Order: sequence, then C-alpha cells, then structure tokens
Amino acid sequence: MLDITAAVGAVVGKVPGAATLGLGSRKPLQGRVAAVTGGAAGIGRATAAALVEQGAVVVIGDVDGAGAQRAAHEVGAAMAQRLDVTDRAGFTTFLDTVEAVHGPLDILINNAGVMPLGRLVDEDDATTERILQVNLHAVIHGTREAMHRMVPRGNGHVVNLASTLGKAGLPGGATYCATKFAVVGFSESVKAELAGTGVDLTLVLPGIVQTSLGEGVQQPLMIRRVQPEEVAAAIVDALERPRYEVYVPFEAGPVAMLGAALPSGLRDRVARGLGLHATLADADAELRAAYESRVRASRAG
Repeated sequence: MLDITAAVGAVVGKVPGAATLGLGSRKPLQGRVAAVTGGAAGIGRATAAALVEQGAVVVIGDVDGAGAQRAAHEVGAAMAQRLDVTDRAGFTTFLDTVEAVHGPLDILINNAGVMPLGRLVDEDDATTERILQVNLHAVIHGTREAMHRMVPRGNGHVVNLASTLGKAGLPGGATYCATKFAVVGFSESVKAELAGTGVDLTLVLPGIVQTSLGEGVQQPLMIRRVQPEEVAAAIVDALERPRYEVYVPFEAGPVAMLGAALPSGLRDRVARGLGLHATLADADAELRAAYESRVRASRAG
C-alpha cells in the first residue's frame, strides 16, 4: 500500500522555492497602486486588507457594488467600484479610472471567480458560459490590459488566482476545473512572454478556502482547509519577493507534484483513498444553496 505521508515528505524538498522560501530582499508595497477584482469578500477582501496594511493604494472592484464599497470602508481601501469582469469594456474602464485617480497601475490581482457545482450532464449552457467568462476570459483580458500598462514602464506585477484544481480535475466541477487548468497554462505562457520586461507574474493555487465559494465542499485527507487571510498573506509575500508559483497551503504543492508523477490508474486510486473524488461531487447542497443562488443572480444580471 502506498505510504502517502512518506511520499509527500520525499517530494517536499523538490518543490520549486521550498529551500529558499522566506529568503531574499523584499520589494516594498508602500504607495504602490493595486487593483483587486472580486474584492468585496473572501480572498479578494482579505488581500485588499493585507495590501492596505503594507501601505499600498488599493482599489476594490466587485460585481457586488455595495459590497465593494462596504469592504473598502472596512479595510481602508482608497476606492471601490462595481465591476463585472465579464464586461471587457467595463473592465478596461475600471483600470483607466484607477490610473486616472491614483496613478499608474503597479499590481493587478485577478481574483474574481465563481464555482457552481454539479455533474456536467446537468449543467446548462448559461452556467458553463458564466464560469468560462468569469474564471478564464476575464483573467485573460485583465492580464492583457495590465501588460499594456506595465510593460512600457518596465515595472508591475500581475497575480492570477487559479486553484489546486488547476492541477487535478475532480468530478462535480468539470467546467470550473477546466477554467483553472486553463489559467495555469495561460499564466505559464504569459510568464515566458514577460521575461526580461521587468513585469512579474505570480500564479496562486489555493486548496479549499473557508469562503462562500468553498462552502459545503467535502474535506479530503492531508489537505487542510485554509482561511482567506492565509492566501492573502501568501499573495503579499509573493509581491514583496516575486516568484511564480504559490500553493496555499504549502503542502498542497508536494501532493500535486506527487499526483502528476503517478500513472493515471494509481493516481485515481490514491485520489479516491484521500477522499478527493468526493470533495466536489458530494458537496452539501443545502450549505451551498445561498452561494449558488448568488451566482445565478449575477449571471442573470
């Protein structure tokens, strides 16, 4: 029988950056202009708060305009606006406004995301399109807009939120997983395009986070559930000491590497043994009802 704990221990030392994590000089965030999408709650709100604590000038955008204003007031952000990231012209205007009011954009956090769950056979076209538009197309558009602004100046940092589900697809969230796999590949390509420009890109891969998006999902073995503040702290650390790939919690990285190294049949058996296949497929529908309703409402809007 495979000893997962021993295997993870053997792999952990090989995780990129594991030996040097926490070392090196820091880039100060004081006075840097940062825009955070999906910043009204969850990881986005926690990240906005963490950036404000470091002295950054933070602008929150969220499809929940009132929630964005409330979050900005609570965390001390400089400004908040309603932002539907699927409205590309509106997204561009949002960034134009940020720069017009606060100066050149230094940091873009592409955080906005949705995760309706269910079997693909039961998913309607409108839900599929909404997931693709929010989780993938908006990340592409936001990243490209940031590049247009940052590359000519030779300075800036884009942070794209993916997921550990961008490394291992699970039943019950096929389209969501597809978008996160796409963000991983997209970000890797853009990182290569940005080489030598002075603009950094970080890919953040959270596991299960205690937010409304993760409400009701089942807890697998070995991967602990984290708070949004932990993800925010990892984002801030990657902005201060730029690096490409960041797992939260850290131990999710070795597990992902181990899974990628296993033959597919063995990987499937290990995933079932850890309870990963039940994570999304057996999510508690009652606990998720309020979140799923909000996602449907935002789609209608």
